[in-house]
Amino acid sequence: MWERLSLRTRLLLPLGLMFVAALLAGGVSLQIFANAQLMEETEPTARSARAVAAALNGTLRTSSDPQATLDAFVQSLGASEAIRFRHVGTDLDGHLPEVQTPLGAVPDWFVRLLIIPESRPAFPVMIEGRQVGDIVVAPDMSADIYEKWIGFLAIACSGITLMLLTGVIAHFAARSALRPLQSLGDGLTRMRTGDYEQPIAPAGPPEIRKSAREANELARTLNRLSQDNRSLLRRIVSLQDDERQDMARELHDELGPLLFGIRANTVVLLESIPSGEAELISAAEGILRSVETLQQANRRILDRLRPLYIQELGLERSIQTLLQNVKAQAPDLKVTSQIDTDLNEVDGLLSQTIYRVIQEAVTNVLRHAKANAMHVAAGINDREVIVEISDDGIGFPADRMFGRGLTGMLERARALSGSLELLREGGRTCVRCRLPAGDSAAHARGARPTQG
Repeated sequence: MWERLSLRTRLLLPLGLMFVAALLAGGVSLQIFANAQLMEETEPTARSARAVAAALNGTLRTSSDPQATLDAFVQSLGASEAIRFRHVGTDLDGHLPEVQTPLGAVPDWFVRLLIIPESRPAFPVMIEGRQVGDIVVAPDMSADIYEKWIGFLAIACSGITLMLLTGVIAHFAARSALRPLQSLGDGLTRMRTGDYEQPIAPAGPPEIRKSAREANELARTLNRLSQDNRSLLRRIVSLQDDERQDMARELHDELGPLLFGIRANTVVLLESIPSGEAELISAAEGILRSVETLQQANRRILDRLRPLYIQELGLERSIQTLLQNVKAQAPDLKVTSQIDTDLNEVDGLLSQTIYRVIQEAVTNVLRHAKANAMHVAAGINDREVIVEISDDGIGFPADRMFGRGLTGMLERARALSGSLELLREGGRTCVRCRLPAGDSAAHARGARPTQG
């Protein structure tokens, strides 16, 4: 439970318990020592009462009418509250004295703490060997009770005031530490999400200021490493594209003419075979079909290695061409799209990344999704390019969300300081890629024709 408490509560709770314990200790001390003090203060009155009882008993022994003498003595006491006569079988008024102060009456519970029954000593009065009453000490302790009550209120008010003052000091002290800690925590959260540009303002105690400065140094180091990492990823992606282009060029320039030559020679061979040679005709037709299959496979490989249409047709038209090929390969798959024409204005590396993400996601849908419908959307705004490919297929296995193809696309997105997500929303699988638009967005906005 202690671990769940905030820093402010951890400071205020022990302080509050400490002051409550101090008040309880004060009350116990008051009951222990105040009673002894009151009894000591009434001791002179008790000695006087003892002397009065002895003198009265002596007078009653020598008096011819002891009862009249006793009555005269009781009458002479009058309203005295310090020394009183109590007849046998009766009791003095045992109610607690009501003490009035400028702040009101003293509470009964406080009076009970101070007055105990043993504080009223009694001395017997005898007539002819028979006890007829007692001389009882009943001092008026209103002044003493008033004094003790004012002292108790002073202690309680001082304790409460000190508790509140200490609580206020602890509150502001905790706040002066919590605000810099909150700022430090927010800065570390920004660092965790990849934002290293906004520094943490050093504030608060020296230990927290030192931590903030160390965190800022760490952010600068991470920012430098992140930039180096992005530069390295850009270089890797660029090298991969160069290698793909070289491979595509080799396939196009070397394998393409060879396959065309084989196909042309096979057609000539078919035309030269006599009609009666059925086996030769069948073999030549098989060769022709194999060559045509190889040519189609070669074109598919070329399309995956190098998007041939981006420079000639623009990114928007190249994506539409890719989707038309998908429709030809999977006639039962319903393909819809929403492609922003402003994508034609983005730069080369960004346009290739957008095309590759769509190409890889579409290929995964064709191979694994078993979907009936697929939607492709790509658009650009002031800050970023958003690409989203969704389908109503079977989804992805929980233990293997990113395969080799999507992992490569994730590296491409990170090389451009972007992100790639694979989600399952509303029964649909969605690949969502966000890429910083940079100057491409401004250029696209500037390229839009104005409407009069």
